[in-house]
Amino acid sequence: MHGRLRQQLAKLFAIKDTPDSIALGSALGVFLGFTPLFGLKTLLALGLAWVFRANKIAAVVGVCLHDLLLPFWPALYLLEFNIGLWLLHEPHQGPLRFDVRRLNYHVWLHWKHFAVVGGPMLLGSVILGAPTSLLVCVFLKRVLVRRQQRQAGVVAHRQ
Repeated sequence: MHGRLRQQLAKLFAIKDTPDSIALGSALGVFLGFTPLFGLKTLLALGLAWVFRANKIAAVVGVCLHDLLLPFWPALYLLEFNIGLWLLHEPHQGPLRFDVRRLNYHVWLHWKHFAVVGGPMLLGSVILGAPTSLLVCVFLKRVLVRRQQRQAGVVAHRQ
């Protein structure tokens, strides 16, 4: 996992664009990585990067960075669901008890069940994804600005 993280970060550092554009694209990708929109995350990241004039490659890399958390997805999605469930129910309701016997794929493919589970998961993903993507944007922009300044200093020193 550590090697893949370095590989993805190297891709970000190799992009020739402004730090603002790269940081915003990455933040959009990370934000969408939290959502339970399987199969749509990358397309949505590209679309949002185009709308906000952010770097599209950085948006795709941001989604891929989130995919490094693959072993933790079940726990993350359960946390997102519980946060969304708690926020959507009045009076607030604690986490539901998970029963493995209810994992019947016919039930999961029914639209009503998807809406009952998907709504809280989507809300929980926004609650977790928004601050995380904001931190990624701020941190990555600082790193990229420092990296560009350091590279500009090396070029000036060589001349």
